[in-house]
Amino acid sequence: MKRIILASSSPRRRELLAELLGKRGFRVVPSGFSEDNGHTDDPLGLAIRNAQGKARDVVGQIHEGIVIGVDTFVYMDGKVLGKPVDAKDAKRMLMAQSGKAVRVISGLCVIDSGTGKEITGSEETLVWIKKLSDEEIDSYNATGEGLDKAGSFGVQGKGALFVERIEGDYFNVVGLPLFRLDAMLRQVGFIILGQDSKVRITSNR
Repeated sequence: MKRIILASSSPRRRELLAELLGKRGFRVVPSGFSEDNGHTDDPLGLAIRNAQGKARDVVGQIHEGIVIGVDTFVYMDGKVLGKPVDAKDAKRMLMAQSGKAVRVISGLCVIDSGTGKEITGSEETLVWIKKLSDEEIDSYNATGEGLDKAGSFGVQGKGALFVERIEGDYFNVVGLPLFRLDAMLRQVGFIILGQDSKVRITSNR
């Protein structure tokens, strides 16, 4: 069975995938693709195109394997909120999200480099952010936790204290919608749980 290749250097995605496949069950090949995070009226389409660009870039670097490309961002008021450039930008993003419901959107692309088969999909989760004070934002930014995360906060860390509720896939907010990914992997013949799953996982170690 072909090996899984994650076209991302994100530690959150790496940790989630390791929970499914084990730390040796995949390898990481970061993509050099430049994301488009401009204004858009089609955030799902934009996320998918970015994921495709990442996956296709890595497919061009390898000999064989099943490549996973992912792009996740926060979307509100017609704008894409990606990773902040600095602490000032992070504060601006958090102030904009304060007291609002935001959409966390992921695009996914799975490519079997051997057959050329390409599967795309997307996931959307609604996240309600509580009303934030300047003190809370400054204290959170001082931890540095949100500086490498879309929307400037991480739901799996101290940023969880900002989240009133979530509607949809929690793992999508972390950065890798596992249910959607599993369904897409099955379409290229990679089964994590189910028929022949032990053989498939063992062959990736």
